[in-house]
Amino acid sequence: MGGFFSVVKRNNQSCVNELFYGVDYNSHMGTRRGGMATFGDGKFERSIHNIENTYFRNKFEGDLDSFSGSCVTFGLRTSLTSLRLYSAGRASGRRSRLIFNIPVIRLFSITLPFPSGVSTIAPTFGGINLEDIKAPECFEIERRLKEELDIPVMHDDQHGTAIISGAGLLNALEVNGKNISEVKVVVNGAGAAAISCARLYIALGVKPENIVMLDSKGVISKSRQGLTPEKVEFATDRTDINTLAEAINGADVFLGLSKGNILSKDMVRSMAKDPIVFALANPVPEITYEDAMDSRPDVLMSTGRSDYPNQINNVIGFPYIFRGALDTAATAINEEMKLAAVHAIADLAKKPVPEIVNKVYHVNKLSFGRDYFIPKPVDPRLLTEVSAAVAKAAIESGVARKTITDWDAYKEHLMEFMGRESKLTQQIFDTARTCPQRVVFAEGTHPSMMKAAIKAKDEGFCHPILLGNDERIEKLARELGLSLEGVEVVNLRHDREAERRERFARILTEKRQREGYTFEEANDKMFERNYFGMMMVETGDADACITGLYTKYSNTIKVAKEVIGLQEGYKYFGTMHILNSKKGTYFVADTLINRTHDVDSLIDIARLSEKTVRFFNHEPVMAMLSFSNFGSDKDGSAGRVHKAVEILQTKYPEWSIDGEMQVNIALDRELRDKKYPHRFL
Repeated sequence: MGGFFSVVKRNNQSCVNELFYGVDYNSHMGTRRGGMATFGDGKFERSIHNIENTYFRNKFEGDLDSFSGSCVTFGLRTSLTSLRLYSAGRASGRRSRLIFNIPVIRLFSITLPFPSGVSTIAPTFGGINLEDIKAPECFEIERRLKEELDIPVMHDDQHGTAIISGAGLLNALEVNGKNISEVKVVVNGAGAAAISCARLYIALGVKPENIVMLDSKGVISKSRQGLTPEKVEFATDRTDINTLAEAINGADVFLGLSKGNILSKDMVRSMAKDPIVFALANPVPEITYEDAMDSRPDVLMSTGRSDYPNQINNVIGFPYIFRGALDTAATAINEEMKLAAVHAIADLAKKPVPEIVNKVYHVNKLSFGRDYFIPKPVDPRLLTEVSAAVAKAAIESGVARKTITDWDAYKEHLMEFMGRESKLTQQIFDTARTCPQRVVFAEGTHPSMMKAAIKAKDEGFCHPILLGNDERIEKLARELGLSLEGVEVVNLRHDREAERRERFARILTEKRQREGYTFEEANDKMFERNYFGMMMVETGDADACITGLYTKYSNTIKVAKEVIGLQEGYKYFGTMHILNSKKGTYFVADTLINRTHDVDSLIDIARLSEKTVRFFNHEPVMAMLSFSNFGSDKDGSAGRVHKAVEILQTKYPEWSIDGEMQVNIALDRELRDKKYPHRFL
């Protein structure tokens, strides 16, 4: 089974409906077979259907009347299951605080009359998200739920699509330089999503008289009979248009929420200059991306597909809107919260894109423009930016029952919750931004190093200095779509650097004159990027140097020893890895520099580690590792570790340090207490 969900109820009460309406799955994700089984009155009942390319409801709705029981299970056999269950509720008056396993029940495929069980189970959940409910029933269901419940209710097909497309509309208009109050909009489709989008577009500034809506019968005009109240809301006074081809002539914006391949190239050509086309029919859009771009070069295009630019996908909004609503214990998701989400998403697209997003989509650098005016669904900043904006709007509009005052701490908490940040990394980032240092990136012509340097500059971490041929660096930056503005480029081999090379050579010669160095030899070394970069650090021209992408590791260490040398009072130096885990932060040293260890090197590494851990604002608790535990093997390397620990405990009695010990003993305090109760640490 790809996934399963079970419901159990006491007192032999049937729970078939709870299972049926509480499961959300999408068949396009590879589901093959679905099964539902019940147990009650001492007997089992089951039903299995092929559910490829169809909805769960359509196959199992006919079984509901015949099924009953106090135990119900639904399972999927799938290549890639999309079973998503949101089951966490209020415990002791508090809502569960999950991120993507949000305590939101998703109700889909509900038909009127309204199922009585929905409002009954609602107090168990933090919010309700309606899914796959057709118009006009969806409007009435949403209205009644909002009236009856004091928790957030949202119809994702309506409001999710509206919010994301609204953000896309704002940014697309900024790209093409048009005023939202002047644009003419054609909406093809009159379902829940289309109605909601049109309403939101008006809230954003589109004039109602500039919207023309069409359904399967053509233009919705006031002369038509039998219109629903929602369609009446958007009925036009115009009598000169009846078809899509007539309506779209001269339009600035096309929003398609209908069916595939109904928008032709000629229709796109008839639109106004720099037209905006949102073809959102799924899985086949109203016009393909290729046809739209082929029709005219100035079109700004969006679809619902991830394999083309500017994807309009509800996942950009839904999780984060509910996150903000839940964190403020909001009683509703109101218009202010929706508009806040729109502007947060729109603003995010204008900011520098994280490298992780570029990597996922296999591009060098996304930047705001025709091919990128909507954030990608994988952008980790959506969590903090959209959630915080929605939460602020909930508080300011008066629907929040909980107030957030420290927004920086709130965002930090969200990032920690997602495993993308920790207090340590945030502390490092904040410290770096407070006093950005001059950092030499020695291998400046390497794409990864250039990206890292520019990213660090954009984040405010440092003032980067790229070493390398300036022409090659500029060429590479153009190829990668990167800006070198604010980045210093030093061509260490150019004639203009001759004076600095000679100065560096004399300093190095004086420093190593009793080690066989000559000025000529030292001057030759200044043509090497590592020598030159580390001399910049040694002389104060820079504060740090980053290297080692394609330089032989042993050579990097050799240069560091020659040019910068060791701290006074030390004979050895080392490296440290920092590991963030759910159990806390671990500092590991030395794993790279020193091939073999004697007692003196172990002592130096421990001293350096203690100092470094305190620099990161942690209280050092040090375990000296070996294959032996507390003297069980006193020969060889274990004996040297044992001796080093004895010396350190004597010299630094205030330190929390012990060993030698195996790594499992070091990481498991309960195990240490049990097996070695008389240890020092």
